Amino acid sequence: MSSAASGASASPLPHDEGPWRRNLAVCMFGSFTTIVAMTLLLPFLPLYVEQLGVKDHAAIVQWSGAAYGATFLTAALVAPLWGRLADLYGRKLMLIRASLGMAVAMALIGVAQDVYQLVGLRLLAGFLGGYASGSMLLVATQTPKARSGWALGTMSSAIMAGNLVGPLVGGALPPLIGIRATFFAAGAVIFVAFLATTFLIREAPRPRDAKGKPMGAGWAAIPDKAPVTAMFVTGMLLMLANMSIEPIITVYVATLVRDAAQVTLVAGVVMSAAALGSILSAARLGKLADRIGHWNVIVACLAVSALLLVPQAFVTAGWQLVALRFLMGLSLGGLLPCIAAVIRHHVPENAAGQMLGWSVSAQYVGQVAGPLMGGYVGGHIGMRAVFLGTCVLMAIGALGNAWVQRRRRQGAAAAS
Repeated sequence: MSSAASGASASPLPHDEGPWRRNLAVCMFGSFTTIVAMTLLLPFLPLYVEQLGVKDHAAIVQWSGAAYGATFLTAALVAPLWGRLADLYGRKLMLIRASLGMAVAMALIGVAQDVYQLVGLRLLAGFLGGYASGSMLLVATQTPKARSGWALGTMSSAIMAGNLVGPLVGGALPPLIGIRATFFAAGAVIFVAFLATTFLIREAPRPRDAKGKPMGAGWAAIPDKAPVTAMFVTGMLLMLANMSIEPIITVYVATLVRDAAQVTLVAGVVMSAAALGSILSAARLGKLADRIGHWNVIVACLAVSALLLVPQAFVTAGWQLVALRFLMGLSLGGLLPCIAAVIRHHVPENAAGQMLGWSVSAQYVGQVAGPLMGGYVGGHIGMRAVFLGTCVLMAIGALGNAWVQRRRRQGAAAAS
């Protein structure tokens, strides 16, 4: 049954039954705070590395990159594991683990004595974390299917807001309270999220077998693997499209802005524009997907973003690029909630966590591949080619999803 059909057939009565709205509010707060904590060190990371004893400029840059990327590396590697354990032992338990682990890890980063400890603790934070992806899983499985798109869209807005606010907080707090105290403050806020998760979230009991053991399922239990595979690829393309211009954005803006003093400001606005657009549109597109079908929104979002990438290659002023990135953010905002909803609707209940974990890992692949691809293509072929190449990939993604959707409809028609 398609997501649209499931949404249309659902009774309106279950929409407000159960504790799912309170769960959603707690998960939004916890996801926002943990994402802020993971990203707030970006503005002052080189200064902290220098405080820890690294003096050479090149070494400071290298250690800063290693420390920042370390968290996302381990998070990508362990996301399927935490998803699998969530299927077996409960999603709330994984959120408790992640929030407490992140609170401790952030506080420990504040007492690091050298860069080796800093990188190691950032690796630990990624390993122990996963609150945002776990929240998406709990919301996806505990929310009525007819409201899942809206709920996941609201969750996505909180996550993207954390990515937007984190560097702002990181730029404002250290001058006021110091770098180490900033980490302690972040750990304290995450500890509040841990308490809220522990005492406020309610989860339905996990299914157990005849012997009372928790039941879990993997890839083999999925009857139709094409939709899930398509969502993995779509998530990767989403992050790739967002991140592909990161290495070239400042250089590209420099060709558009006459005043050299304004280049970094305009580049920062360009980087934030897409995130702001996604924050504003995620819940609305999720709600629309509940009504017209998640597949339809996914195909439309990919197609629109592909079209918007073309004029980005030929802009002549900075404000034009800002406007186009904002519009692209509006179109991409519907993808994350729809990806999670499609996976939720096409896998067994006891395999949802593991599959959503693999989806998170696929998104991290895009987050890593995007800057690498953008930097290589921009340096060897030209900056316009980055936008046009990403456009081709997004168009392929739209056509691929449309083909999978059409094949499923034909199969359903033949079966009936």
